[in-house]
Amino acid sequence: MDIEEKVGLVMRPPTEEVVTEEALRELLGREPHPKHYIGLEVSGLLHLGSLVVLGFKINDFMKAGIRCKVYLADWHSYINNKWGGDWDKIRQVARDYYADAFTFFCPGVEIAYGSELYHDNDNYWRDMIVFSKQITLARDTRCLTIMGRTTKDKLDVAQYIYPPMQATDIRAMDLDIVHAGLDQRKVHMLAREVFPVLGWKVPVAVHHHLLAGLEEPRVTGMDENAALDRTISSKMSKSKPDSAIFIHDSEPEILRKIGKAWCPEKVVQGNPILEYARYIAFHETSALTVERPDKYGGDVTFSSYAELERAYSEGRLHPNDLKKSVAKELGTILSPVRKHFEGRKIIQELLAG
Repeated sequence: MDIEEKVGLVMRPPTEEVVTEEALRELLGREPHPKHYIGLEVSGLLHLGSLVVLGFKINDFMKAGIRCKVYLADWHSYINNKWGGDWDKIRQVARDYYADAFTFFCPGVEIAYGSELYHDNDNYWRDMIVFSKQITLARDTRCLTIMGRTTKDKLDVAQYIYPPMQATDIRAMDLDIVHAGLDQRKVHMLAREVFPVLGWKVPVAVHHHLLAGLEEPRVTGMDENAALDRTISSKMSKSKPDSAIFIHDSEPEILRKIGKAWCPEKVVQGNPILEYARYIAFHETSALTVERPDKYGGDVTFSSYAELERAYSEGRLHPNDLKKSVAKELGTILSPVRKHFEGRKIIQELLAG
């Protein structure tokens, strides 16, 4: 595979941004198998955004010959009060659920844990202090949105060391490519700013699209950039179960949720159903067929997302027909994952809350 093919795999949707494309080309020309990671908090049930969209991107990286790592940040999860700060539960969910899901959906990916990286590692903690000496408290505070927090929240001291720890993870794993959703952009930019001062290797940063939830887009003040605030505030979240499509949802449940989704006629901007078509359905297929009764024009096949979007914006495709076709595609894509986890005790416990 030549460099252009590799760059194309890294940059295709759901990728939104590469910092920088020039550095990526240079890296892929120099290293046949660069080291990548994406770090995840260990929280609740996985959904379309947290496994499928993310997993598609990991698979793109691996097709390009990149060595990919899913880093299950158990200590960061504890700091951010996931599972009520229950350390045993965090570890159980990380090993029995998240690790299993990603190795199934992304065959060949490496799984790593924060607790293993930090254990008996004096170099890590020294580097974390050295890094922290380079930033002010105000600069650190600006990064708190990476864990879904702002200064409006009541924070403990540990939460303020979350950004320096996340940056130091990059150094400790000697990474070439750091990958995350757009909501993690600030800490990557912080690392790219500070690492050269310390003489540390500067990674390429790749940020993928944050998949929207099923509700109407909103803003909550998570970022000073209005467009990014809207994206972060509207992303699919396990905390709003009726606005998320979980990887365990049955096909009838998917259809029910999609049927209730915000999807105004002719509206493209912020439309979650069009997002699912673009970032999920068209990632796996080159054509999408919408089934319709003859009296409404009969079945129609779209050979690209752009063609689908144009038809919808011009009113040639009704929201209900779009919803049904997208729900069907999601059910097909999720079917192997759902079957993989059927009957697992850990899933039954998570579904029970």
